Amino acid sequence: MSDTTLRVNDGKIADMNDNAAAGANQPLRYNPTEIEPKWQARWDADASLYKAEGHDSGKPKFYCIEMLPYPSGQLHMGHVRNYAIGDALARHMWMRGYNVLHPMGWDAFGLPAENAALKNNTPPREWTLANIAAMRKQMQRMGLSYDWATEVTTCLPEYYRWNQWFFVKMFEAGLAYRKKSKVNWCPDCCTVLANEQVINGRCWRHEDTIVEQRDLTQWFLRITKYSDELLDGLEKLEGWPEKVRTMQRNWIGRSEGALVDFAVEGEVKAPECAKITVFTTRVDTIFGATSVQLAPEHVVAKAFAAEDAGLAAKIHGLLAEQQKAREAGDVGAIEKHGVNTGRFAVNPFNGELVPIWVGNYILADYGTGAIMSVPAHDERDFEFAQKYGLEVRRVIAPKAGGDEPALPYTAEDDGVLINSGEWTGLGCVEAQQKMAAFAQSKGFGTATVTYRLKDWGVSRQRYWGTPIPMVYCTNGHAGLEPGGVVALPESALPVVLPPQVEITQQGGSPLGRVDSFVNTTCPVCGGPARRETDTMDTFVDSSWYFYRYTDASNSSAPFASEKANYWFPIDQYIGGVEHAILHLIYSRFWTKVMRDLGLIKNDEPAERLFTQGMVIKDE
Repeated sequence: MSDTTLRVNDGKIADMNDNAAAGANQPLRYNPTEIEPKWQARWDADASLYKAEGHDSGKPKFYCIEMLPYPSGQLHMGHVRNYAIGDALARHMWMRGYNVLHPMGWDAFGLPAENAALKNNTPPREWTLANIAAMRKQMQRMGLSYDWATEVTTCLPEYYRWNQWFFVKMFEAGLAYRKKSKVNWCPDCCTVLANEQVINGRCWRHEDTIVEQRDLTQWFLRITKYSDELLDGLEKLEGWPEKVRTMQRNWIGRSEGALVDFAVEGEVKAPECAKITVFTTRVDTIFGATSVQLAPEHVVAKAFAAEDAGLAAKIHGLLAEQQKAREAGDVGAIEKHGVNTGRFAVNPFNGELVPIWVGNYILADYGTGAIMSVPAHDERDFEFAQKYGLEVRRVIAPKAGGDEPALPYTAEDDGVLINSGEWTGLGCVEAQQKMAAFAQSKGFGTATVTYRLKDWGVSRQRYWGTPIPMVYCTNGHAGLEPGGVVALPESALPVVLPPQVEITQQGGSPLGRVDSFVNTTCPVCGGPARRETDTMDTFVDSSWYFYRYTDASNSSAPFASEKANYWFPIDQYIGGVEHAILHLIYSRFWTKVMRDLGLIKNDEPAERLFTQGMVIKDE
């Protein structure tokens, strides 16, 4: 039994004995309002009580952590359940003689504080820090075993300067970049949301708010560079719930297949419209392709529409249907509509002309935004062909022979090719490999892999977040065009949020209306420059906070590598399953980036994960 336990138990026993001594006939009674404040004051006075030993400790280490809370101002029973589990485990490991790190901090940036500031006319910093003080007091009253010397508050410059430092490092490594793209826009939050923050077509913070699609120039982090590693690493996380691993596998969505070019028949005005590249996981069915279908925003569809006003109106209608389905949360369930463009493409395997259609269920940001439609062997294509009277052609049959199966016949492992030229008789899997190799040898295709996972959009058009440490040089200089992007040097960090900002929901970052913040100088040429006014997604803050706990007061680095390497990976992480494809996948990505920067040695942040479930009223 540890000294800590003895002190606690001795204190309780002493108080109970005092009660009994007060009156021999009085029953032994535990009075929390008298006993708890007395002993909590004594425990608080002993700074070493829950303090972890250094990384040179001779004891085995145990890093126990619960997901840090958003400082809303009050703990709820979900918090209590989460923290009680971690508290019990930390105490258990102390009693077993481990060197335990059990920290706590605050995920303090984000829209709720900004929305509260709008509602209550209170600056977000003031509102947030007051809430933190109240919640810390509640935790201390509960007697939770935290080492408060390691406390982290993500909205303070001493923390978020390292968000900015990481961003610059990622920019230098080609992992942070800026591009124009279609993004998710929450009209209530007045900001962009990452794909992972859109739940069934609605904002993760506003369950009744339909997310819109907008074209904006945004900052992205290249999480897709780590797609394979994020996927393969799940096999090693045996201490994680299978549900979480499955959710991440599905979100990453790896698909093996082939890219195949269908030449556009007839005259084309733009070189990029001379061919349509489709991605297919079933190149073995290509002899059964009876049409090529495009997303409404595909470059070829746009080119055709530019030449035909009637076609343009129909394609615009398909796009409106698609956007409505996106906002409802499930494009896959859309009633499928299409428009025949009147143009044809050439199937490179047999030279056959197939009609080019535009479909409302084809997405521009999935694969290549174009598919080959094989109605006999795909349920979606079969439904579309039945609706529009397109040909249905069998090219796969069961190996065992017998009666023709009902269509669509989607078997792969037990199927063989028929009506497929020189590949007739091959098994489906073998044919996929040989046909992809043939396409590559002839220059009209290649084997490839695609992912559902997209790069992480981190720009937010709000005030209460980490300023993105980039400037746009007004004049330009050697190697940079006017308006080009320049990363700030480490000596210019942190870029601190201005304290007095009028926060409105007019659209665009409130920082853009603060001239003293926006107007600056280029760190390269010294000429005039404009600061980036977007702030970072709040999930940046929580992607690496548990590393900062190991060295919370470090002012010269995010943390000392030797300390992080001692404590990591986390031995037990506790938190909600709702973060499976949010915080939990972002933090895995951030860990791999820090490893590649040479800061840490571990590949994964946590060895074991426990998802504690929810406390539901009246159930």
